[in-house]
Amino acid sequence: MASDRKILPYRSDAEVGEVIAPLSPQDSPRWLPEPTRLYRIAKRILDIVGSLVALVLLAPLFVAIAAAIRLTSRGPVFFKNVRLGYHAKPFLLLKFRTMYTDADPRIHVEYVRRLISRESQAQAGQPVEYKIDEDPRLTWVGRFLRRASLDELPQFLNVLRGDMSLVGPRPPIAYEWEAYADWHKLRLSCKPGMTGLWQVRGRGRATFEDMVLLDLEYAKHPSILLDLRLLIGTPGAVLRDKGAY
Repeated sequence: MASDRKILPYRSDAEVGEVIAPLSPQDSPRWLPEPTRLYRIAKRILDIVGSLVALVLLAPLFVAIAAAIRLTSRGPVFFKNVRLGYHAKPFLLLKFRTMYTDADPRIHVEYVRRLISRESQAQAGQPVEYKIDEDPRLTWVGRFLRRASLDELPQFLNVLRGDMSLVGPRPPIAYEWEAYADWHKLRLSCKPGMTGLWQVRGRGRATFEDMVLLDLEYAKHPSILLDLRLLIGTPGAVLRDKGAY
């Protein structure tokens, strides 16, 4: 249990408790309208079937990745991270651990701050950083998993549980949410996903506001056909190294 706490991006149980506590009404934006009941049912069926098939087919890969992590660094196989989901409801997101257990979370906090302030930086003529280059927190196995997006595979369990969907906006961390403008928060008007418009159309290359606009476009125009197209397009985006980090 102690090792799990070391890799969480929070310093104490009290801080984690503050994140898990439900948001007060004044913290919640006026969400976008919900899609039709038929769409929600169809999407949930797609999520359950898709995640079950993926977990069965990828089981040997899960075992191989888990073994590689355990054999090359100390600590647990899985990284457990509190994220904000549908309507900013907190949940515990799973990933394969890619960092050392004593990783400093301040590096990512600063990265998020830069990411969200990219527009102002660009206007001021300052260089804009899109990724954490040469992240010292990563193990050598973790660097490969990040590059191939294999660290995300345990999130099929989140999809099966209903915390996430196969397709949707990426779930933010609490300190990212706190830096959002009000209109940015509307991206959580739908359930977060493993892939989406941003990931397929150029994650890591678009600005933060471009990402939010793509998420809002997805939330405003729900479509099972679009979900299927994005799922089909995701492997190609990963192979082209779009947004791997």
